[in-house]
Formats: sequence, C-alpha cells, structure tokens
Amino acid sequence: MSQTNADAVCAWVDQVLGHHKHNSPAAQASAYAPSNIALSKYWGKRETTFNLPITGSLSISLAEHGTRTGLSVVDAPQHEVILNGAQVDASSSFAVKVCQWLDQVLPADLKLRIDTHNTLPTAAVLAASARGFAALTLATNSLMGWQLPEHQLSALARLGSGSASRSLWHGFVKWQAGEQSNGSDSVAFPLASQWPQLRIGLLTVSSQKKAVSSREGMARTITTSALYNQWPQQAESDLATIETAIIAGDFETMAKTAEHNAMSMHATMASAWPPLVYWLPESLIQMQKVWQLREQGLPIYLTMDAGPNLKLLFEAKHQADVEAAFPEVQVISPFE
Repeated sequence: MSQTNADAVCAWVDQVLGHHKHNSPAAQASAYAPSNIALSKYWGKRETTFNLPITGSLSISLAEHGTRTGLSVVDAPQHEVILNGAQVDASSSFAVKVCQWLDQVLPADLKLRIDTHNTLPTAAVLAASARGFAALTLATNSLMGWQLPEHQLSALARLGSGSASRSLWHGFVKWQAGEQSNGSDSVAFPLASQWPQLRIGLLTVSSQKKAVSSREGMARTITTSALYNQWPQQAESDLATIETAIIAGDFETMAKTAEHNAMSMHATMASAWPPLVYWLPESLIQMQKVWQLREQGLPIYLTMDAGPNLKLLFEAKHQADVEAAFPEVQVISPFE
C-alpha cells in the first residue's frame, strides 16, 4: 500500500473512531467469528485500498466452525501473533496483515498479543482471512470499548479482508457493494430469514494453501478475462434471485442459482491469462458425482470458492443419503 493510500485509510479510520481510538484498553478481550461461504460470490474489487467489491454478495455462516481470537496488552516493541498455539514469524504475510490492521486502528504506542485459534485449517477449506479479521475486529471493539454500531465494525473488518465484512454474524448475511469512495456504505448486514433444515457439506479435496491468492486471482481475472465483462451483471442478478429464494424458502432456486453463480465465477478465472484453475482432478470427480446424484433424483447442489474444495447444499431430510454417497463429508447445520 502506498503512503498516500495508507494515509487515506488512516484518515477514514480516525473519522470512524473519533476520540474512541485513544480509549484506555481493557487488560484483555476475546471474540468468536464464524466462517462463511458465499452463495452469491464476490469476485473482483473496484478499489483495493479499502477492499471495495465490484458487486454485492450473500453468504451463509457456518455456526461453530470459525475463529476465536484473544487479545491482551503487552509491554513490547511490537505486536505478538500466536496462531493455534504457535508463535508466528513477524515477517509472515499473516502477521504483517494482522499488525498492519491493528496499527491502523490503535494508538501507536499500544501493542497486543493476538492469540488466534481456528477450528478449521488456515488458508484451506474455508476462507481463513474472513473469519480471522472478523474475530479480530470484534475482539478489538471489546478491548477498546468502542461500542461501534455493527455497520461500522463490518467496514473495519473489510479493511483486513473483504469477506470478513460478512463474518460478524451467524446465518445469512448480505454485503452491499456500496458507491462511496471510502467504502462507508460497503458494509454487510444479517438477513432475518432462518432455515433450520438447510445443511452445508464440506468436502475437502486438498487442505494445502492455494498457489494463487484470491487477491492476486481477482486482479488477474479483471485484467485479462474477456468473460469478466459479463460477470457483474450476472452476479447482481444472482444475488437478488438467491435473496428472494431464501425469503421464500425455495431450496431448489436458491441452490441451483448458487451453483451456477460459482461455475460462472470459475469460468471467468479459466478464461484469464495465464489461465487460473483452482480445481484439482479430484474436484472434478466429486463435481461429476454431485451431478450424477442429482440426475438420479437426489436434490443436492454445490458451490466452490477460489480453491479445489466443494461445499454441498442440501436439506436435512436428505442428509443420510448425502453421507452415504460422501462418507468423508463434514455436515454443518448453520441454524442449529
């Protein structure tokens, strides 16, 4: 980030926090944030300094699968980052991003120990940065006594990771793209709809860190993919369709649209140059299996983020059939 961009972010943060930025911190605080998967995807930024998306998106959070982050004040020259019980090298990309975010929102002389525990692998299976920065934002809000409204917390979390704006809540969450240059209106909010029968199946093909980050992948796709020109209009249409289907409890429309949305996003990546293909051979095998089961009458659909792993969408009444077909699947009940 250039100095000009960094100054712009700091000026906006100072405006949001006001005098609260210099509150006296509590000795410690902690918070939990769930992972989320987008049913209507966010792929592409209109502005990178404030992590502003080209389109809105809509996600479902994953209950107890997420991140808990504890914060405590330390007498040290720099922040200390602990991940799943192990000290993180200060030069690692994870530590750098965490410390950069903290330095934007805290007084310069305040240093913290950040103790983060993930219930799922970091940088694999599910987006780790989203749940991580959401938990960090909530914990910092508690530590510093900001008592900020949820929309401002969503915007602050977005500075660390775009999808983190959606991980502050359980259930369905909508992130609006917004129009303001500083992202003040690019915030997420929860939907009131509940869906107790909805099930999410995590089907892990690989837990290895992906070779091309989402940030890099988005930039490459926007710059080189001719198909991307069609993506924003489809993404907004899909979002509206999925939101309407959720409100109506229409599983087939919701799941079918989510699957098509994911496949369309991956098509824009594949048409980039060099081609960007996150799928592995096993991904395709599992995708073909889902489609075959659906041909046979099992109402099961899939979605995929920028990675090789599948997330299955189905309802509780079909859980036994899904588990029989995919013995390795991890089933999540988002509303139970």
